[in-house]
Amino acid sequence: MLSSDFANLASEANRMLDFGADWLHMDIMDGHFVPNLTIGAPVIESLRKHTKAYLDCHLMVTNPIDYVEPMGKAGASGFTFHVEVSKENWQELIGRIKSKGMRPGVALKPGTPIEEVYPLIDSENPVEMVLVMTVEPGFGGQKFMPEMMDKVRALRKKYPSLDIEVDGGLGPSTIDMAASAGANCIVAGSSVFGAPEPAAVISLMRTSVSGNQEKW
Repeated sequence: MLSSDFANLASEANRMLDFGADWLHMDIMDGHFVPNLTIGAPVIESLRKHTKAYLDCHLMVTNPIDYVEPMGKAGASGFTFHVEVSKENWQELIGRIKSKGMRPGVALKPGTPIEEVYPLIDSENPVEMVLVMTVEPGFGGQKFMPEMMDKVRALRKKYPSLDIEVDGGLGPSTIDMAASAGANCIVAGSSVFGAPEPAAVISLMRTSVSGNQEKW
């Protein structure tokens, strides 16, 4: 939704759902962990009044634990935090996210080794999704980094049933690389919002993922 018209967020959300989107990916940026400043819990709360959709919230923030309660109250469905800022308290963070009725996920920036998220998946109280950033987080419209697919392949091999999300530069020209590597949750912004026929782009990406799932 970072590529949407924020002044018309509810109608943009419903337009994307009508076009076939399964989730709405909400980028929460604090202007500190990443240079951009976007939205927070008040906007999630406002949007929740207009949709029952799964709100997949990606928190690019320095102190994710401070956001758990407000995001839970606001109606967030998924809460994905960054491994780079949660090395000391990820177990507590996962517990709090689940206690607020949200689904925990962990994200990693392009420069972070994939091995850093393994303990969070192997834990007795694990994350339920891993978000592999395929651009540097902070801004939309960046170019896809194909070298990140090694991380996706490693995750898929080690965790066959894990939800693996990719975010950054995904569209018709890059979806097959991501889907064949093992990604099953696809975040797409400018490639969908900027398309003459967004529904066709969503459908194409879904077909690529379902067609590749048999090969994993």
